[in-house]
Amino acid sequence: MDFALNHEQQLVVETVRAFVESELYPLEAEVERTGVVPPELGREIQAKVKALGFYAPNIPEEWGGGGLDHLTFTLVERELGRAAMALTVWWGRPSNILCACNDEQKQRYLLPCVAGERIDCLAITEPGAGSDARNLATVARRDGSDWVLNGSKHFISHADIADFAIVFAATGEDATAKGPRKRITCFLIDRDTAGFEVRPGYATVSHRGYHNSVLSFDDCRVPAAQMLGDEGQGLEIMNTWLYATRLTVAAMSVGRARRVFDLTAEWAATRRQFGRPIGEFQGTGFKLADMITEIDAADWLTLAAAWALDQDLPANREIASAKLYATEMLGRATDNAVQVFGGMGLVDEMPIERFWRDARVERIWDGTSEIQRHIIARAILREHGE
Repeated sequence: MDFALNHEQQLVVETVRAFVESELYPLEAEVERTGVVPPELGREIQAKVKALGFYAPNIPEEWGGGGLDHLTFTLVERELGRAAMALTVWWGRPSNILCACNDEQKQRYLLPCVAGERIDCLAITEPGAGSDARNLATVARRDGSDWVLNGSKHFISHADIADFAIVFAATGEDATAKGPRKRITCFLIDRDTAGFEVRPGYATVSHRGYHNSVLSFDDCRVPAAQMLGDEGQGLEIMNTWLYATRLTVAAMSVGRARRVFDLTAEWAATRRQFGRPIGEFQGTGFKLADMITEIDAADWLTLAAAWALDQDLPANREIASAKLYATEMLGRATDNAVQVFGGMGLVDEMPIERFWRDARVERIWDGTSEIQRHIIARAILREHGE
C-alpha cells in the first residue's frame, strides 16, 4: 500500500500550513483575549485566502469552487485545525448541502458563497432536538404559495456573521408502520426576512470568538422557491450532503493534536528538573509516546475514511470511527499536555489551557461520541443480518 501524498497534496499541506502559521497564529492571542474577530479582520483573512486560490475548496469546480477530492480537502481541514476556529471560519468552506440547490437557488446562494460574497450557517439543533433530527419542534405550514415558520434553534455556529441560514423544519407527518413520522423539510432563509431573528447564544468554554447563536422564527414567511429540494426531503438531503462533515471534525482534531504535541515535546526536551530534561523521566516520556501513537492512529483512520469516499465505497462506519477516535484522542492528548506542562499548562499566558478547553466540544458537536458508537454498532450488526 502507498501511504505517500502525491505532489499536489503535499503542496496543499505546505501552503495551508504556512498560511496558518504566518497569518493566523499571530492573531490568536487577541481573539482569545477579546472573544471576537472584528468583521474587517475576517474580511481581510477572506481576501488573503482568495488570493491564495483556496477559497471554497470543497465545492465542485463547475460552480467555481476548488473541487478538491475528499482526501485532499481532509488534508486542508487537518492543517486548519492547528489554528483558532474563530479565525478559520473566514477561510470559506460553504456547506456542501448548497450543492443540492436548483439553478435559481445556486445563483442566489451557492455562487455568492463560493465568491465570498455571502456566508451560510446550518440550523438543525434545537433545545429539544440535538442528534434526534427527526423530532424537530420548529414547524413550517403552507399558506398559499408561501411557508410560515415558527420555532427556535440554538447552538447555531457562526450565525452571527451569516447572511442566510439553512433551516430544517417539520412540515407535517406521514403515517408509517412504526407510527406517525414527522416530515422534515429544508429552507433557505435570508437574515433580513421578517420574523427571523438571530440572538447571541451561550457563553461556552470552547473556541472563544467562534460564537453560537439562537435563531427565532415568529410567523417567518418564506416563498416556496426557498425550499431546498422537495417537501419531506430534508433528512435525505442532510444524509447525502452532510454526513461526511464529521470528517472535518476528525481532521481538525488531528491537526490541533499535532500542534499540541509539538509544543509538549519541545517543553519536555527543554524543561529541566533534577538536572535533567523532564522528557527523560519515564512518567513524561511515556506520555509523549502515547500521544504520538494515538495521533498517528487518528490521522490514518481519518485519511482512510476520506480515501474510501473518493473510491465511492460505503464509509459511514469509517467516518463515525474517525470522528469518535480523533475527538477522544484530542481530549487525552490535551490533558496529557497540561500534565507535562504542570502549573504552566493552566495559565492563560500559554496556549495549552486553550487547547485543553477547546478540545471538549469536539466530542459533542456534529454527533456526540455516543451517537458515533451507535452508528458503528448498527453498521456491524447490519453485516450480521440484524
